[in-house]
Amino acid sequence: MTDHGGDEHKRTMAFAEIALGQIKALNQPATPRNYEIWYAYATGYNPSLNQMTNEKLATNSGKLSEVDMQHIYETYLSPTRIGERIDDVGSRVKDEIEQVMAMVDAAVGSATSYSESLAGVTQQLGGEADREGLRAIVESLVKTTKDMEQANQKLEARLSASKQEINQLQENLEVVRSESLTDPLTSLANRKFFDSSLNENLAEAIAKNEPLSLLMTDVDHFKKFNDTYGHLTGDQVLRLVAMAMKQNIKGKDVAARYGGEEFAVILPNTMLRSALTVGDHVRQAVMAKELMKRSTGEHLGRVTISVGVATLRQGDNAQALIGRADACLYAAKRAGRNRVLCETDPEVAPVASPAKTA
Repeated sequence: MTDHGGDEHKRTMAFAEIALGQIKALNQPATPRNYEIWYAYATGYNPSLNQMTNEKLATNSGKLSEVDMQHIYETYLSPTRIGERIDDVGSRVKDEIEQVMAMVDAAVGSATSYSESLAGVTQQLGGEADREGLRAIVESLVKTTKDMEQANQKLEARLSASKQEINQLQENLEVVRSESLTDPLTSLANRKFFDSSLNENLAEAIAKNEPLSLLMTDVDHFKKFNDTYGHLTGDQVLRLVAMAMKQNIKGKDVAARYGGEEFAVILPNTMLRSALTVGDHVRQAVMAKELMKRSTGEHLGRVTISVGVATLRQGDNAQALIGRADACLYAAKRAGRNRVLCETDPEVAPVASPAKTA
């Protein structure tokens, strides 16, 4: 698989130094929680975390309290955050259902009382003959019917409100689910979703005897670009690649951030030739965009990507398919970058996972 070696060490150490520098500058305890917050801040991979942190710094004259740090952590980094939000939605749905069931029980009781009232009226009608007696029976029946109508109207209104509430809770749950499967920087699928989606698509392709192709993509010279212009501009590059992918996939295709500056695209029911076309369209879309540093307006030139393409073979599992696509990606890097190579290209040597440079 991808081996960034010393480059990745230098890059992550730079983030670590920034994180420790922030802790020192703010005179905070060097706890794992505080380090995690500032490391995430340094990478810029979670823009919402950075925005909240900057706002709190601006509000508190450049300082962050223990309460502020805990709030940031619980909002964006706590591993229990997603689970707690799901539990909260589940609890609210349960409460709503219990309230509706109580209303239904009350309605059943009202219906039973109404039936008993009707039975009583029937008996009275059999034994009464005078006008006044009949009037009293009819008035009683009208009152009982109106009470029943009002009870039914209340139940109908409550059921309608509950339906809306549960629909809203379902939407909230879908948002939580989406967040847990989405890369916050690029809005593409994250590695977790990619892994499960690839396994599902592999099983379906094998069962239906359909083709399946996989693209593995890496930004050329990303570390140099990131070190030269800063990680915020590096994030801009990653979002550019993500946008190029979104614009060139369709249907059931799945584009994901595989890790760091590496991306992947699952192409169900797609032959190798068509997959090569998709890969080249993404490559050209990235190369066509000239980058600009937002803070200064400085033109930064263009970036390129290398792409490896593999297609499903008999007996493949996910690891085998990823390994071949990655080998093609390594070959594209060795051959000069800014190109798309597949398993049948002569540049792709039949060796597994040679070292790759950025």
